[in-house]
Amino acid sequence: MVGPVVTAGMAAQADAAPAAEVPFYQSVGAECDLFLHAYRQRLPLLLKGPTGCGKTRFVQHMAARLGQQLHTVACHDDLTAADLTGRYLLRDGETRWVDGPLTRAVREGGICYLDEVVEARKDVTVVLHPLTDDRRMLPLERTGEQLIAPPGFMLVVSYNPGYQHVLKALKPSTRQRFVALSLDFPPPPQERDIVAHESGLPPATAAALVNLATRLRALKGQDLEEGVSTRLLIYCGSLVQAGMPILDAARATLVEPLTDDADVQEGLLEAVRATFGED
Repeated sequence: MVGPVVTAGMAAQADAAPAAEVPFYQSVGAECDLFLHAYRQRLPLLLKGPTGCGKTRFVQHMAARLGQQLHTVACHDDLTAADLTGRYLLRDGETRWVDGPLTRAVREGGICYLDEVVEARKDVTVVLHPLTDDRRMLPLERTGEQLIAPPGFMLVVSYNPGYQHVLKALKPSTRQRFVALSLDFPPPPQERDIVAHESGLPPATAAALVNLATRLRALKGQDLEEGVSTRLLIYCGSLVQAGMPILDAARATLVEPLTDDADVQEGLLEAVRATFGED
């Protein structure tokens, strides 16, 4: 039997959040406009980009600008469809249905962000399909409901193409349900401003960090699986701004997290010393 159709939530007004409450994000192209258009046209969005390039901050920024609650799920190998939709749990001696984050977003309105969606089990994408076409519907077989997403609901998913392989890839039938956007590390001038803003470093020191990151990123696919992320540059800058010597900060943020190979670490440290000297 088909359960009741439930219209959930109400639309929030776009750009409703005060500027002071919007997380800092520096756009490098037309990505903010694309997000706004996708939201207003009720289209799901797929973000592609390397680790630490700002995908999550971008979504946080846009959710705040739109005045929408953000439901973020970090996907992993054991994440199932039930983790997103909900399940019956024993509470206070009674068995009660408890909504998952995706169901809450559909009921209440808001942006549901599934980070690294390809890491989740395959049954997750099956649940997403009715939400990513003109139905915008979430069937809950266990409760007999069919939730219709309100105008203020938006589904955003992301993944890192650098980790994609045959066993961890979105099917073409799933990819073509989304508007897609590729993000990358910002160009050096913008990345310098981001690092300086987030860490408090002087712009000249932030620029030196960015120049170092550019050199280290050239090693991706050779000695390193991943390049230095903007996130790690901000970590490094924050440690330096707090008083840690820059070589120690760089070792802790730009060397150790990237590799366990002693020879590769030494090569990275040489690049750090060439940029900032021995002291």
